[in-house]
Amino acid sequence: MHNPAWWQSAVIYEVYPRSFQDSNGDGIGDLDGIIQRLDYLVRLGVDAIWVAPIYRSPMADFGYDVADYCSIDPIFGTMEDFDRLLEETHRRNLRLILDFVPNHSSDQHPWFLESRSSRENPKRDWYLWRDEPNNWRSNFGGSGWEWDERTNQYYYHSFLKEQPDLNWRNPDVRAAMFDVLRFWLDKGVDGFRVDVMWLIIKDDQYRDNPPNPEFSPTQSSGNSLLTIYNSNRPEVHEVVAEMRSLIDSYPERVLIGEIYLPLKDLMTYYGLDLNGANLPFNFLLLQCPWNTQAIAKVVSEYMKVLPHGAWPNWVLGNHDNARIATRVGRSQSVIAAMLLLTLPGTLTIYYGEEIGMTNALIRAEDVQDPAEKRQPGIGMGRDPERTPLTWDSSEKAGFTQGRPWLPIGADHQTVNVEVEESDEASILNLYRRLIALRRAYPMLVGGQLGVLTTLGDLLCYERSDGSQRLVVLLNLGQSPIHAETGAGIILTGTDSRRDSEQVGNFIELRGSEGVIVEVIS
Repeated sequence: MHNPAWWQSAVIYEVYPRSFQDSNGDGIGDLDGIIQRLDYLVRLGVDAIWVAPIYRSPMADFGYDVADYCSIDPIFGTMEDFDRLLEETHRRNLRLILDFVPNHSSDQHPWFLESRSSRENPKRDWYLWRDEPNNWRSNFGGSGWEWDERTNQYYYHSFLKEQPDLNWRNPDVRAAMFDVLRFWLDKGVDGFRVDVMWLIIKDDQYRDNPPNPEFSPTQSSGNSLLTIYNSNRPEVHEVVAEMRSLIDSYPERVLIGEIYLPLKDLMTYYGLDLNGANLPFNFLLLQCPWNTQAIAKVVSEYMKVLPHGAWPNWVLGNHDNARIATRVGRSQSVIAAMLLLTLPGTLTIYYGEEIGMTNALIRAEDVQDPAEKRQPGIGMGRDPERTPLTWDSSEKAGFTQGRPWLPIGADHQTVNVEVEESDEASILNLYRRLIALRRAYPMLVGGQLGVLTTLGDLLCYERSDGSQRLVVLLNLGQSPIHAETGAGIILTGTDSRRDSEQVGNFIELRGSEGVIVEVIS
């Protein structure tokens, strides 16, 4: 790597602000709380924080329904608090990435209030209005069309009825949303993660979607159709390229796209001549079965189809999916950490992964997520992975002095930052060692990734830069494995007691153990 951009070597940390740290006792995390915990992130070793939406919002979908893109919701603080967060983040040589929600606004946004005031209003065409609905569904279940009594038409919403979709075919909408980006870029934010990037443009003929032959009644009704006309339309790439051009007009900024699509389609979001998103989020590891063959296949296929010059990225968890320690088990969560932090490119960590947090049990009376309320019992709820970060063993886990907006995880007395900081064998200290190793060995970021080989529960691959070779050995099973490695020294592993251990051509790995060996030629 010659003169890489900062984001190419970055480990990004997602902060879900409602659940990170409450500073005023109302039970909801806020900007001052993030500021209070910045030094923790410095000690962890991450390079950037991505903050989920903090804009003014009625909170129908907890900030993903924006009523004012250029203000801070009072729940989180003030614009002065944001300015201080940005200053304190940069003072610590960290970067700050904001969530940008361009597909839809809140139904309380002034734009929509004008749009629905009359059919003749100049902003009528800023949203998607129809006399008759087609069959497009909401991702939260039910029809995507909502009847408006005042103007006797339907408007489209990809999610809640409180989240009407903007019409990105209207040039005035594009101009207004690009002005939003400029507002925050002028303040000095370091980039954006763009929410549901692949949904921004819809079919201009409003054609019905065909049925999904693989739909199961256990799934969200939103999956009953193949969304070929209300997602991933060809024109979306023009929008993304315009967005990227704007981002590039400011130095050292990054554009990240949330995109849940098959691999072939995902790659198109890098854009022609790489003029699209710098990083179309790669969710393959988040979605694949946890076994050596499946992991080797998705990693190899991703790297194989990556466009020439495009930069890879990897994600294991986020605010919409079950926590990694719940998906693969607590013992394997350390293997997941070692896998993530030894792959090439930009990495994203979801808050709490670094201490091994699991999904919390949410009783029916504690449910907050509208996705669960609309379609209960089919796994749509995202509350379990959004519970407050557990800082210590106290009753409220050091998160708040008030009543937390979601329950504290039942295992918080042992799974918390304070306990794990003092335990050399903890997953927190493993994350710290692995992140430090990426900085010490740039080949882990930009070096060659060798062929991923599997032997039963053993996953093995090399990272190299031509002069040095590192071998990563991961045991995804519970039984010991006798593995071939080549003579060298263990740089670090899931068991810190083996750090600096000399090894011969073979090594014994216990169940759920991984090591990184520097091979001595």
